[in-house]
Amino acid sequence: MEFTKGHGTGNDFVLLPDPDGQLDLTPELVAALCDRRRGIGADGVLRVVRAAKHPDGAGLAGEAEWFMDYWNADGSFAEMCGNGARVFVRYLVDTGLATPVGTALPVATRAGLVRALVDGDTVSVEMRRPQLYDGSTAVLGGLTLPGTAVDVGNPHLVCVLPAGVELSALDLTTAPEFDPAVFPSGVNVEFIVAGEPVDGADEHTLMRVYERGSAETLSCGTGACAVAAVALRDIARETGTVAVDVPGGRVTVTVTEDSCWLSGPAVLVAAGAVDPAALSKRR
Repeated sequence: MEFTKGHGTGNDFVLLPDPDGQLDLTPELVAALCDRRRGIGADGVLRVVRAAKHPDGAGLAGEAEWFMDYWNADGSFAEMCGNGARVFVRYLVDTGLATPVGTALPVATRAGLVRALVDGDTVSVEMRRPQLYDGSTAVLGGLTLPGTAVDVGNPHLVCVLPAGVELSALDLTTAPEFDPAVFPSGVNVEFIVAGEPVDGADEHTLMRVYERGSAETLSCGTGACAVAAVALRDIARETGTVAVDVPGGRVTVTVTEDSCWLSGPAVLVAAGAVDPAALSKRR
């Protein structure tokens, strides 16, 4: 089985070319591929399949040729992945499967249609505008932290750390607790503090994230969008640009009146073949 490995600010993925949807992709195979000691290692799997050939993408086949079939590292589905979409588009362009000339490239996802622009090393994707909802809480290491529920096509809980709690000191080796009545399908939890001013940005935020199905990751694109929306709200802004620093680097989020653009580097680092039968014997 052929694969490509790529990442966006350290949020890494195994890409599987499957244009006609013939690959028997199972939760067990996804988890084996993402295993960092016995597999290739990744935060998730991106199957590259034509929208018309996948039941979750067929409804958008008239608007986008390609569907991003995204799976979390534990083999569960996710509706959307911002960094995954940027790496997915990098793959399409670098392999010649798509040529975005002059206009944005449409990609079908479980959260709907996204558009992408490629400018050198930077890939930007336009997603839905984050929707902020009521507050909720996360419990981590004995701390109860208030947060804001945000929908970016997938669920998020953004928690601003209080004074005296260091972002770098948080123990994210275990999952934060959350209210299952608010997030029945689980939630990505972001922890943030304010950063120093950055030229060209209305706000600057530092973030760490625990992603459902993948544990702590070096970056989360939809999480950065959720964080940007909260940061702008806290300065009484509905639109603007926020620089978001994650452990894997920096992404830039621009919230407009009706959408949200996520921009940053996306690179492919390796390609090869893997034996699914060998993966099945990894334990």
